Amino acid sequence: MEFTDKTLVCQDCDNEFVFTAGEQAFYKEKGLENEPKRCKECREKRKAARNNQDLQKNQ
Repeated sequence: MEFTDKTLVCQDCDNEFVFTAGEQAFYKEKGLENEPKRCKECREKRKAARNNQDLQKNQ
């Protein structure tokens, strides 16, 4: 199966981002069926916020 780059819209910031053919192949290889809903920056912010919550719970 051949993939082509797709432009998606982030659900958090409403900015467009590209879901590259390489990323799509990686998702397929890992068995991931859903496209990403957030751009890279918003995914990193969300992950950092989650990590901060985990650190606060463990103190």
